Amino acid sequence: MRLWALAKDGQRREVTVEDLWPHKSFLVLKFQGIETISDAEPLVGAELQLPRSERARLEPGWTYLSDLIGCTVFDGQREIGEIEDVQFGAGEAPLLVVRGKEQRSEEQKSAKLPYEIPFAEAYLEKLDLERRQVRMKLPEGLLDVNASSGQWSVASGQQKKRTTDH
Repeated sequence: MRLWALAKDGQRREVTVEDLWPHKSFLVLKFQGIETISDAEPLVGAELQLPRSERARLEPGWTYLSDLIGCTVFDGQREIGEIEDVQFGAGEAPLLVVRGKEQRSEEQKSAKLPYEIPFAEAYLEKLDLERRQVRMKLPEGLLDVNASSGQWSVASGQQKKRTTDH
């Protein structure tokens, strides 16, 4: 299987999976032409990418998180902003990094806040990829937490996420 590896420094290179095996809670990939640990070090932390045309077809109710980038997030009828990134970490739900619409207040004159919103099924009302919309019902105060600290640290290392329309 051919993939692209996007390194943290922005370098992108094509790699071919030669073998793979489980190790603890991870999957180890062996790439063609990478024979030593020194050869593999530039790939540590790289994002592996697969062309859309080669992705596996998902069952109904599942989505690739990368498809969320560029979608607009709504909290009820209120438009929050556009998803710029999806981040993963130690929590259950991946974080949607959302560039907020312009805020007009004394504290934030024309600031565009980056919100970090957990992509949790409990908050999801509807996902409409054709319209590029993610409709959520966020807990009261979640966006205020983002505004005051700039952080909300809940995330996960999932590659795809089961979503259900309610």
